[in-house]
Amino acid sequence: MRNVVLIGFMGTGKTSTGKMLAQRLGCAFIDMDAKIEEDTGLTIPQIFARFGEEHFRRLEHEWAVRLGKRRNAVIATGGGTVKNPANIEALKTGGTVVCLKADVDTVLERTSCRGTRPVLDKEDKGDRRQAVAKLLAEREQFYAQADFAVDTSDLSPLQVVEIIVKALKTRGVLHA
Repeated sequence: MRNVVLIGFMGTGKTSTGKMLAQRLGCAFIDMDAKIEEDTGLTIPQIFARFGEEHFRRLEHEWAVRLGKRRNAVIATGGGTVKNPANIEALKTGGTVVCLKADVDTVLERTSCRGTRPVLDKEDKGDRRQAVAKLLAEREQFYAQADFAVDTSDLSPLQVVEIIVKALKTRGVLHA
């Protein structure tokens, strides 16, 4: 089976949906950010603080290339993975890319814990809503590269899984 690659902004449900989708499809679940943390022995916020975003993006690219060669996995990417076109290209070689979307209010609700979202925390100059809206607008063109998208705003992860499975079957990626 080709990989199913979940892209989308932070707080759209990539990890929670990805775990359930992998279980449903009977394949591995891989969280790119978790793999980077495992490899480095540092959390993502620690990597950003010690080495900067550019270093983190290099690590992220290495994982995108590595995972693009894998098969039979559901891969949850970090929210900014799409900023590098080479990452999407690498991930698309081995998989179908699904963008999970959510409205600003939902993202705010799901990412309310400060200190764990370095990119958002950096943009947040006292107005988290504006920071989320700005980043969503900046990344919209990148998220549009997905094979299809699902708005998760008013859906449970299980509902999102059902929509993805149906879409994959319709597209011939999964066979009934």
